[in-house]
Amino acid sequence: MPQWYEQLRSQMPVTQKWAYFDHAAVAPLSLPAQRALQEWAADLAENGDANWGVWRKEVERVRRTAAKLLNAKQAEIALIHNTTEGINLVAEGFPWRAGDNVVLPAGEFPTNLFPWLNLADRGVEVRQVKTERERLDLAAVAAACDERTRIVSVSWVGYATGWRNDLDALVELAHGQGALLFVDAIQALGVQPLDVAQTPVDFLAADGHKWMLGPEGAGVFYVRREHLEQLRPLGVGWNSVKQAGEFSDSRLDLKETAGRYEGGSYNMPGIAALGASLALLSEYGAAAIAERIDEIGNQLCDALTHRGATIVSCREPLRRSGIVAFDWPTTEPPVEIQRRCREQGVILNTRGGHLRVSPHAYTNADDIAQLCAALEATS
Repeated sequence: MPQWYEQLRSQMPVTQKWAYFDHAAVAPLSLPAQRALQEWAADLAENGDANWGVWRKEVERVRRTAAKLLNAKQAEIALIHNTTEGINLVAEGFPWRAGDNVVLPAGEFPTNLFPWLNLADRGVEVRQVKTERERLDLAAVAAACDERTRIVSVSWVGYATGWRNDLDALVELAHGQGALLFVDAIQALGVQPLDVAQTPVDFLAADGHKWMLGPEGAGVFYVRREHLEQLRPLGVGWNSVKQAGEFSDSRLDLKETAGRYEGGSYNMPGIAALGASLALLSEYGAAAIAERIDEIGNQLCDALTHRGATIVSCREPLRRSGIVAFDWPTTEPPVEIQRRCREQGVILNTRGGHLRVSPHAYTNADDIAQLCAALEATS
């Protein structure tokens, strides 16, 4: 009887060609996601909008799946195009006053920095807490906060070395300071469990094209229901109102859900494909997937260190994630190693001067062996 992660592997066409270690950048599509895109394209080519209502119902199924993933209410979920859109919904919609500030770790991905810096002309200060290889000191975060701190914004998992932040501790810290917590969840959602009823983050956003195995252009935004009226709605359009579709009704009667942020037409194929991958992953559950990624990550680190690599990422049980940054014992620059590995059928990446690998739950020992062989061929 195959292990469940072998069954998942059978749903990943990429394994037929590549040893794929780049889920922290852009993930390959699952077979169900590929089929969803093909079905949508065929339907639209053959039928135009005759079946639009069927695809619109699919949007709500995906919303339900995303809500279940977070143990959130459906009304708290908006389907967005990318993480940047989700962060800007908060950054631009929050009722700032001159002199307010936002606290976040230094070294964040630009998506979780630029929208906050863009508030300078509104008198909002951005306070960046110094980190070392993404390691975040909660005492330093607390010291950066004061009575004018409105939001603490963090990545659940850092993109460069994979440091995983303790969201429970950060929620407690932010709320204790009278601030709200925003989470950039793109490097963890779908493969790390999160229950927003138990870990009451205030806002969260994640595109689906990494660990959730979806296409680019379809993601998830979560806003705790109690904050819905606090954010000024952005991108308001025909789909933001309760009477969406009744185009002769000109009342601006906004939906009482996060759906008010879905102002225009949906990325129907992207959402359908994301939903197909989320349904596949939900068969196994985020906890089991996290455990498997942990297991394969440990195997990977053992194999790399045995061959002389230096692991840069923190591998403590509560801090590690699916991202492993490392240095290979050679004078070749990381980008050249990346290029030569690609020639050997191995996809990896570089960040911050280090090599970066990011296996998924379907990654196996053969992939690791192929990676190590490709690396050794560069020495």
